Amino acid sequence: MTQQRLLNWRWARYAFSLTIPLATAVSFQLEGAWSFFAIGYAFGFLPLMEVVLVPNGRNLSTQERAAVQHDPRFDAWLWAMIPIQWGMLGWFLWTVSAVELGSVTWWGWVSAMGLLCGVLGINVAHELGHRPGRGAARGAYALLLTSFYTHFYVEHNRGHHRNVATMEDPATAQRGEWVWWFWLKSWWGGWWHGLQLEAKRCRRAGLSPWGWHNEVLRWQVVQAVAWGVVFASFGFEVALAWWVAGAIGGLLLETVNYIEHYGLSRDKVTAHRYERVQPVHSWNSNHPLGRLVLFELSRHSDHHARPEKPYAQLDHLDEAPQLPTGYPGMMLLSWLPPLYFAVMHPMLNARR
Repeated sequence: MTQQRLLNWRWARYAFSLTIPLATAVSFQLEGAWSFFAIGYAFGFLPLMEVVLVPNGRNLSTQERAAVQHDPRFDAWLWAMIPIQWGMLGWFLWTVSAVELGSVTWWGWVSAMGLLCGVLGINVAHELGHRPGRGAARGAYALLLTSFYTHFYVEHNRGHHRNVATMEDPATAQRGEWVWWFWLKSWWGGWWHGLQLEAKRCRRAGLSPWGWHNEVLRWQVVQAVAWGVVFASFGFEVALAWWVAGAIGGLLLETVNYIEHYGLSRDKVTAHRYERVQPVHSWNSNHPLGRLVLFELSRHSDHHARPEKPYAQLDHLDEAPQLPTGYPGMMLLSWLPPLYFAVMHPMLNARR
């Protein structure tokens, strides 16, 4: 196959991201312990494969970058995830009432939907949220709504990217911080900070900071109405299942936040200003399966260097600290804090 033909099909590699909704669909067809098939795939098969597969730190050539930049099929993947996510959510809500609340199958189905909420609902929304224009913002919110995580749009773009790797950022994990505490800190801190950011914006515009113009508050109402509609249509048990699935998606997102900047910090250059964000302030991973499933999220150092850069053009940066495995495996490791510290702290010490 010629180089040009390879370029023409480069977009197709991200079809691997469809393995997550496909694994979820398999879970919805199974019962008992087998209903955890999607979780086993994401946190069993993928981490094992990334131990075997060699990380790929190659960057695009000038020709490849030009081709990718003008190929709309890369963005088509992102937009396709919106109907896929909402279709899977509809299937979940329609069928979850058929199993006993709290049973093994119930938890298997809910955790599979939670996986989708994290991977498609929040992660794809993250990519769309960095795109200009109201259309991309609406697409991001449509996905975040499925996880009840709409505050993420404001806080991530206007809070996290400004304060990353500082004590002012609730989504940056400090050295020695356990992931369980970090979940609560990052969720509550992100929600509250996003609310404050919107209140300040409204005040500057001469608007009520706690009214409908506050984007975070407005979307909290939308979330509540959406949950209420499901409650009225399907009953409390189905609405509860959706809420738990959304919470699992949020916890997966916060776990990713935990590993992305763990123990890294920016120096203060004045009493009120930190050094600019550099590649050394984000952990990077070039492990191939995590890159494809998460639309290059694991090339996180370049993302923070240039947040507006589309996922398919993100680069490996030599100065960025490298994780020992891909995101799925690192997430698993973070849930065992002593082992996580044993792996990560020597790497942090080596960077001093």
